[in-house]
Amino acid sequence: MIPARYAASRFPGKMMKDLAGKPVIVRTYESTVATGLFDEVFVVTDSEVIYKAVEEAGGKAIMSIKEHESGSDRIAEAVASLDIDIVVNVQGDEPFTTREDLEPVLGVFYGDNADQIDLASVMMPMTEGVEIENPNNVKVIVDNADFALYFSRSPLPYVRDTTAGITTYKHKGIYAFRKQAILDFASMNMTPLEKAEKIECIRFLEYGKKIKMVRSSKLAIGIDTPEDLEEAIKIYKGL
Repeated sequence: MIPARYAASRFPGKMMKDLAGKPVIVRTYESTVATGLFDEVFVVTDSEVIYKAVEEAGGKAIMSIKEHESGSDRIAEAVASLDIDIVVNVQGDEPFTTREDLEPVLGVFYGDNADQIDLASVMMPMTEGVEIENPNNVKVIVDNADFALYFSRSPLPYVRDTTAGITTYKHKGIYAFRKQAILDFASMNMTPLEKAEKIECIRFLEYGKKIKMVRSSKLAIGIDTPEDLEEAIKIYKGL
């Protein structure tokens, strides 16, 4: 499931911005299908423009019936009647999503501590100070078993002692949920921390859900700003 809304607060209309000849959302849909991991891939949206663009490109889309505060709420509505166990959420602004990204996230549901996992996601190390300070990059800290402790747009953790050997991790917007976890999410009230940070996975943590983080060394290229789009265009054009 690829949730996509037109009125993004930081970069309005970004899903429909041209990325080397196709809208960003179509590029993301096609890259997700190309992983070969799924029987079905859907874009879930509240926008007729996005819905039409996906269908015209030969893709599958679902129109949301209700208004939703988050992508997870949107997906919960779409999957409520489906006979499935694991639901994967790929962010609509992640056109460079690959099988390498998704396969390890799915794999945790068949590995150690699988019965403890409500959902899984991806994190990768950050080294540049300007990237760590950038609020568009969500940071995550984990426990010794790589279960998420907290997410923030602020630098996390604050490194007071530079000899501590701390690595800052960026959260990449790919999730795999147990169906019940995402249905539970939709029935939970938004928490103050989630509202303050504008990070929906905080709601899972505040209600006691367990989020397993998968480590990745691959550079995440999402599209949060016009500058990100310019960089993505250069990659597609091989510049």
